[in-house]
This record gives sequence, structure tokens and C-alpha cells, in this order.
Amino acid sequence: MSEVIVVVGAGQIGQAIARRVGAGTKVLLADLRQDNVDAAAKVLGDTGFDVDTATVDVSDRASVHALATSAAGLGAVTGLIHAAGVSPSQAPPAVILAVDLYGTALVLEEFSNIIAAGGSGIVIASQSGHRLPALTAEQDAALATTPTEELLELPMLAPEQVTDPLHAYQLAKRANSLRVKAEAVRWGERGARVNTISPGIIFTPLATDELTGPRGAGYRRMLELSPVGRGGTPDEIGALGAFLMGPSGAFITGSDILADGGVTASWFYGPLAPE
Repeated sequence: MSEVIVVVGAGQIGQAIARRVGAGTKVLLADLRQDNVDAAAKVLGDTGFDVDTATVDVSDRASVHALATSAAGLGAVTGLIHAAGVSPSQAPPAVILAVDLYGTALVLEEFSNIIAAGGSGIVIASQSGHRLPALTAEQDAALATTPTEELLELPMLAPEQVTDPLHAYQLAKRANSLRVKAEAVRWGERGARVNTISPGIIFTPLATDELTGPRGAGYRRMLELSPVGRGGTPDEIGALGAFLMGPSGAFITGSDILADGGVTASWFYGPLAPE
């Protein structure tokens, strides 16, 4: 039976990880837009990867279930790379919560039912989740363990509580790492692992939207005043993803790796600290 690596969100980061872990497997690329997935499939296909494509709306359970079923029909699903999402400059709070928070919970749940023994998953979260002020233990537990279909009904996520797109994004990304921590227990029952990566500003089309959007000056300042002094590349996240998904990362599950060039460190203890 062939091995299958599923990439949800056919952007630069998902492709970068797939290039490092997808050789010799069937790579199933899925995205909301067919043109995105076709473009990514051509890039990977032209460099020797065995690629299938699908469209998926991660905020729709039937769509995510159909993707998981299709993936299982291709072979043993040994890898999941979930990199789909929208940024604060791209959508209002309700859409961000539906896609980035609920959608991630859906993908984790559906693929927990089919991931093969020895398999591994990566969810792309964000440095933004690390800048959200601390939540209560009860709020953390609610984001981590509330049944998927009840998540968006949590009082802390009510429209009157989350009115700013950045706040919605920070909550969603904090929830991603918490959700993965809880899901790692269930994935472990199948002999599989799952982790999150929280990238900083990585040079992708999404980052360009942010750097040129209404919060662009703030993001550019983050780069200038971070310890590394620059943004990251998709290949740097790809290398980290490959480490976590491969045998070198076999003792790591339920963890979140912050890869932001030190922006968060500077935010709390350096020149980026809020006055």
C-alpha cells in the first residue's frame, strides 16, 4: 500500500514541507481554490513528485470528511500538513474563527480517524498566538477540548467579545496549539504524532498582504527590531517541519515550536515590548 502525505492549504509553507517529506509517496494537495492547487501541483509534479489534487473548504465538515475519505482511499495516510488559513488583513473576525480555529479542529478530528500508525501531522499556527495575553486555565481547557461542533459557541468567542480581526487571529492560533496538545493524546492511540509550528513573518503572499496592509508598519518594525533582524523563508519552516515529521522528531508530540526570529522574545523582553 502506498503512503500518502496530505497537504491542506497549497501555499508556500505547505509546499516547502511537502518537498522534504513527500518523496516516494503520493502527495495529495488540497486547497479552497482549484487554481491554487493546480499551480502547486505543477510545481511539485515538474520536480518528480507524485501528486493528486482536491478542493476543500476547511470550515465545512462534509468537505473535510470527503477529503479524509479520499486520502484514505489512496493509501496509508502517514502525513498531514495543515497550512490553510486566513490572516487579519484578509477576513473579518467571524471568518477567521470559522477557518483558522474551527477549521483546524475539524481537520484534526477527521484525520485522527485515518492517520496511519507511525504517521505524523503538522499544523501551522502563528507567533501571534504567543502574543495573546494569558488565558485562564478554564479558557485554555475549553479551546483544547470542547467538541468541535460546539467550539464557536464558547462565550469567549461570541461576536461581542471578538470584534477585531487581529484578536480573532490570535485566539485562533492560540487555540491551534492547545488543540494539538489535546489531540496528541488521541493521535497517540493510533501510534501517530502531531505538533504545531508557530512561524513569525515568513515571506509568502499572505505575509505580503500583512506587510502592505493596515498593520504593515508594525510588522516591518517587528522585523527590524527582532534579534535575527529579518523575516523567514518557507524553506526554513520546511526544514523544521521535516524534522518534526521524521524519525529525528519521533519523541516530540503535542508540542508547539515557535520559529519567529526572536520577535516574541523582543516583544516581551526587548525593544518591541509595549510601553
